[in-house]
Amino acid sequence: MNAKTKTSDTIVDIVKERYGSIAEGKSFGTCCGGSERTQLAVGVGYDRADLAVLPGDANLGLGCGAPVAALELKPGETVLDLGSGAGIDAFLAAREVGPSGHVIGVDMTPAMLAKARANAARAGLSQVEFREGRLESLPVADSSVDAVTSNCVINLVPDKAAVFAEIARVLKPQGRFAISDIVLDGVLPQSVVDDVYAYVGCISGALLRADYLAMLQAAGFASVTIAKDIDYLAAAGEMLDEPILDALRRAGMKPSDIAGKVRSITFRAVKH
Repeated sequence: MNAKTKTSDTIVDIVKERYGSIAEGKSFGTCCGGSERTQLAVGVGYDRADLAVLPGDANLGLGCGAPVAALELKPGETVLDLGSGAGIDAFLAAREVGPSGHVIGVDMTPAMLAKARANAARAGLSQVEFREGRLESLPVADSSVDAVTSNCVINLVPDKAAVFAEIARVLKPQGRFAISDIVLDGVLPQSVVDDVYAYVGCISGALLRADYLAMLQAAGFASVTIAKDIDYLAAAGEMLDEPILDALRRAGMKPSDIAGKVRSITFRAVKH
């Protein structure tokens, strides 16, 4: 891959291309096979027993945390999964809310939606549906969901403030969210920041921690608690995503050169 100029339109196109390619099983953007994806998922917080019962290839090794466990879901609740991919977190949520509950996954990539829907049908999870849409303008009614989750996706969206505003819009009063995402605890080199492939690798689109939390506060979420905070590059180790490695190579760097700066956090908040 060659570096490209990073604009909002370019970012959306490249993100859609990359994740569509992963869904279709092509080599572009994929980092690992089935057993390695399990190892990576366990490394960021998933339970092996949960992964073992997922339908099909719902685990594509793309997350940076395991946010559903922090939601404390109850039977009958309605859950929204932002950037649902092949369905891993939607299916874990479905186990918690049961057949009387409802899980909505939203993703902008048609190939991912097709894979997720096939996985849901294979597992007979009729309480799960997947809708095509952008996170900045969710195809979900106002005040209609009890809980929202997302896993390593908001950092990929150019207008993150719009995503947080949408979360506030769709949550019921006293609704909650648990999200895993990438934040920065230090400034990255400009050559990495400007590389669109570092963006689709979940690095250069990430905000400094203070800026990220300030956006949450501006959206009306005053009480944010951090449930987990890990060094994402260390957790990924040898399975670090190829776009990140390519961007660092172009900058003449190694992952160790930005050690400790790229954090995966899982955080919770309640809508008041």
